[in-house]
Amino acid sequence: MPDARPRKRADARRNEQTLLDAAAAAFVASGVDVPVRDIAARAGVGMGTIYRHFPTRADLIIAVYRHQVEALAEAGPALLERHSPSVALTQWVDQLVDFLVTKHGLAAALQSESAGFEALHAYFLDRLLPVCAQLLDAAVEAGEIISGTDTYEFMRAIGNLCVGADADDRYDARRMIGVLLAGLRT
Repeated sequence: MPDARPRKRADARRNEQTLLDAAAAAFVASGVDVPVRDIAARAGVGMGTIYRHFPTRADLIIAVYRHQVEALAEAGPALLERHSPSVALTQWVDQLVDFLVTKHGLAAALQSESAGFEALHAYFLDRLLPVCAQLLDAAVEAGEIISGTDTYEFMRAIGNLCVGADADDRYDARRMIGVLLAGLRT
């Protein structure tokens, strides 16, 4: 069945991408509660433009989340084309960490719609587990890491190491994830 929604004009799609990038940067800098006017200023647009694309804050947060998941999904194969598998895995995990540590506050922002949050988590797993598996498998095949790493457990470990990274200046999630990755090397 064809999509009944009208296609957006090219300039509207560009505006939306600019807004998503600006919102993502604002979320990294200030969390998901950053004022919409700050996002508009970063994007160089009026607040009306944001609300035209994303009527609610939840709509904007979900769109940014999906946008970033898609960027991560595309990054894995691209990194494998340019680097050895272990370097590609390390760089992809670094991007995953960037994504995870900036998502604090997402659950609270979507708390009123737990089904929506569950759908986002399922989307995250559906899109990124295969990418992570591809990277792990390539590194195993190249003899660069040990075999037998469960993809879900690996990603869960990364996520758990990122929890609280923003709340404790003495804790360095990246260093701990480096230890995790070092443990995989042959």
